[in-house]
Amino acid sequence: MNDNDFNIKHIDPTLYNEDLAPLKPEKRSWGAFEIFNVWSNDIQSLFGYTLAASLFLSYGLNGWAVMAAIVLAGVIVMFLVNLTGKPSVKYGIPFPVMIRASLGVRGANLPAMLRAIVGIFWYGVQTYFASTAVALLITALFGAGSGATFLGLSGVAWLSFVIVWVFQIAIFWQGIERIKHFLNWAGPLVYLVMIALMLVVWYQAGSELLPAVGSIFSGEGERSTSSVAAFFAIVGTMVAYFAAVVINFGDFTRFVKTERQMKLGNLLGLPLNIAFFSFIALIITAGTLVLFGEALTNPADIVERVDSLPLTIVAALTFFAATVGINLVANFIPPAYDLANLFPSKISFKLGGLITAVIAFFVGGLWVAVISQIGVPGFVNALGAVVAPFYGIIVVDYYLLRRQRLCLQELFNSSPDSAYYYTNGWNTHALIAFALAALFSLSTVVVPAMSALDGYGWMMGAALGGLLYFLLARQNVLVTANAY
Repeated sequence: MNDNDFNIKHIDPTLYNEDLAPLKPEKRSWGAFEIFNVWSNDIQSLFGYTLAASLFLSYGLNGWAVMAAIVLAGVIVMFLVNLTGKPSVKYGIPFPVMIRASLGVRGANLPAMLRAIVGIFWYGVQTYFASTAVALLITALFGAGSGATFLGLSGVAWLSFVIVWVFQIAIFWQGIERIKHFLNWAGPLVYLVMIALMLVVWYQAGSELLPAVGSIFSGEGERSTSSVAAFFAIVGTMVAYFAAVVINFGDFTRFVKTERQMKLGNLLGLPLNIAFFSFIALIITAGTLVLFGEALTNPADIVERVDSLPLTIVAALTFFAATVGINLVANFIPPAYDLANLFPSKISFKLGGLITAVIAFFVGGLWVAVISQIGVPGFVNALGAVVAPFYGIIVVDYYLLRRQRLCLQELFNSSPDSAYYYTNGWNTHALIAFALAALFSLSTVVVPAMSALDGYGWMMGAALGGLLYFLLARQNVLVTANAY
């Protein structure tokens, strides 16, 4: 491709703005290190650490098998994101624009808005959890305050929530380069602190640490399923954890200079990073078993038991940085693009981010008193499962049917005779494939009889969506692809 290919000649204001436009290679500044830090911030959040640590304890499985399952999940996710990231590296377009090829120039709004709803919800929730780290710091330095609460949050909690909310907007408002710098700072810092905490725990536990690790690796705990089922349950759980970023990974890879840099960043950031971070979580968890008589998987609980002001300050800043990092990656940038795609002439990337932040403020503020009590997270998880078939549709459309060829001009063209207009801007074949596959993936979440498939629902839904789309659309799309 040359520079002329990136210039959109016939601009449709209902499909185009500068934030959605193809980004030329010479304007991209991301490399393998930046992609590595996308994944570092994703796994190093409070929830990511707790998940990694708890997997060694929850399934009664040999520790080596748990580690192998975690690494396998990393390899699977690496393979998945290499597929969704490649088109955006080649063409410099974000996810909502790329999916116009398979869903239609208007139909692309459906997956974009579903993904935006999920992202906005979890953005608000993660903002609340990041604020607990700030509240931990303020309480350690100045005390807990009067204890009066509003909507389940104390004065310190509300102050912390507002601080985090404003901080995230401030970073986002300065553009993608500022976000890149924050991720590049936060990822390595969290690693340094976690390694330091591991070494401190190892030193304090002394000679009793390795026997504690051995007990975890023995796999002598209670297990309600077979070893094989437990192994693949861990794999499914880890893949599902990263699912939010897998579909819209192009939102990040459009800033990457080359495909090779993207793949190197994914290799370092997924199987290798996950394995090393899980090892750190394992050592710290074993150390808490020695020091406190029970295995603690929540970092905040560990800090509370240690009762050290310097450790509290460092840990609070670390938890804050890690949780804000994953929030920007998984829950802020994607909805900003998705909302910009809905009304490009009226909503820019920055305005989309501001809308995301405003709605998310109410989600986070009502989390403790209302939302966490009424089962809304279950609804949002179900919505996340519904989005899964779009992954299969995107991959099948680009690799098998279009043979890795898109026409950038047509992605921004809404005339009835354009390549991606289909029927009134909607690809009915993709919609049928999505609807049928979504029914299945949703049932794994909401139908008790299919609860055993819950951990695999995302992958199975994605595979089914891709298969159905291939069977329905192959002849029509091949004819269209051969024209370019």
